[in-house]
Amino acid sequence: MSTPIVTLRTIAPRLLSVTAGVLVTLGLTVSLGVSGASGAWAADADGIAGAPSAGGGVDQSRSRFSYQVEPGQTLQDEYLVENTGTTVQAVTVYATDAFNADDGSFALLEGAATPADAGTWIAFDNGTNRIQVTLDPGARQVLPFTVTVPADATPGDHAGGVIVSALSPAGQVTVDRRVGIRLYVRVKGPLQPGLTISSIESSYQPSVNPFSGETTLKMSLTNNGNVSLSADTVSQVRGLFGIPLSGLVDQEISEMLPGSSRTVSIVIPGVGAWVYLNPHVSLAATVDEDALAAGVLPTGARNSDLFVVPWAFLLLVLVGGGTWLIVRFSRKRDATKAAAWIEYTEAEARRKAREEAPAEFASR
Repeated sequence: MSTPIVTLRTIAPRLLSVTAGVLVTLGLTVSLGVSGASGAWAADADGIAGAPSAGGGVDQSRSRFSYQVEPGQTLQDEYLVENTGTTVQAVTVYATDAFNADDGSFALLEGAATPADAGTWIAFDNGTNRIQVTLDPGARQVLPFTVTVPADATPGDHAGGVIVSALSPAGQVTVDRRVGIRLYVRVKGPLQPGLTISSIESSYQPSVNPFSGETTLKMSLTNNGNVSLSADTVSQVRGLFGIPLSGLVDQEISEMLPGSSRTVSIVIPGVGAWVYLNPHVSLAATVDEDALAAGVLPTGARNSDLFVVPWAFLLLVLVGGGTWLIVRFSRKRDATKAAAWIEYTEAEARRKAREEAPAEFASR
């Protein structure tokens, strides 16, 4: 069974904190997401926080652990953990691997899962990638660790994270409060940034207004390179001869780790049912502003042919044509009646004239 996760968002260069504020089913262990840059310090008795460290304090210059290394290289770094609560806390700090969750977010394996990549390259002073620490209220501790890159490590990005976890019983419920820091290890060697649109399909949703429907593009993206990449996309619907039939729609694609795939839907509004539609999307790969440079980044474009029956327009034409025919028939019928009436009145006038003529001559 797939069981992630600590899901990470962009982390400010400060200590991070989480609070246990969730209703859970009895008997379960619950993992909470990471507080973002706007998250406040924990206000309850069980607050924990962690951050990259330098010189015994918080390293304000870093929002993540990011290294560029040679295969077989070893380096040293520090992680700072703090008890921001008011009770003694027994916490576990450990390293693990990262992956993209179903919604595309950066996520870390749960505590019971065994890492196989960058999470295994971290070792604390106890010689493992997991260490337990007990902290008094308000206390903080710097935990040195070693990053040992295997000699046969493949070139490119290897992603993981460092997590501080605190388990707290609440009756029959165990709450696992976790804070994660991203870990990126780039192994030197040939970098091959690759982000492709592997497939694309489109559909059309008509509207009562025949010129205001929606076209939905559904595309499959694959990071087939060895560099973590995000992307900017621009979509538009075109018609015959490339004539634009909609405005431009911009959409950002969050970071995709090497080897990951994702299905993305883009809705393009304000599209008329012009029978032939040609939805088009262009893609330009990007890297996170805190990430290492990756050289020339890939671009790509795909399009899809879509044939739409303009039912609303046809209905308007049918109603308009029917109305026109009815009006025309009515006018023709009225004109026929009017001509018949005129002919009748003229015939009556002639008849009366003939009847009156002999009487006139007789009187003379």
